[in-house]
Amino acid sequence: MTNALSKITAALLAVLLLYLVPATQATEREEDIRILSAYNTLVQFTDAVRNKGYLSAQMYEDFVVEIGATGYVYNIDLEHRHKKYHPEYLDPANAASFQDDFSVQYDAYYTADLLKGLFPDSHPNDGSVGATETTTRKYKMEMGDYFTVTIVKRSVTSYEVLNRFLHGLVSSKGTDSLTYGGMVLNEDY
Repeated sequence: MTNALSKITAALLAVLLLYLVPATQATEREEDIRILSAYNTLVQFTDAVRNKGYLSAQMYEDFVVEIGATGYVYNIDLEHRHKKYHPEYLDPANAASFQDDFSVQYDAYYTADLLKGLFPDSHPNDGSVGATETTTRKYKMEMGDYFTVTIVKRSVTSYEVLNRFLHGLVSSKGTDSLTYGGMVLNEDY
């Protein structure tokens, strides 16, 4: 009986070592490549917006298509923080009480605000947008503003499924969201 039990254990261990371990490593490598591809796409899009100083409808559509090509489903969150200078007064009603100082404040605009400017609800007849109309719509920013994009992964990967099967773990590699952004460097519109 012990001989049969050891053969069964050896067969199970051989299956584990021959099939499951390489499959886990392959899916882990595949997930790493997809995450790097998504991050590369995110960096290129964000840098293009920051360098040009505007976000066009065509740029956003191209980004959505390219980020979808990674094989994952992502939520895309855009943030534009517009820099404003406010003069400091002792008495706001008295212009002579100016303190020779300015405070910096940021007005924040998020995905819904940006997309409303790029894709307005008032489309002709059937709601379709022509290619020329798509390329002319721009959301403009100023130098000194901040633009940030966050993508949050919403799909379950094969690595997560295998990891959950083998180890009972629900966690992923810790990269469910990627964020990139910075200061707008130019006003090229």
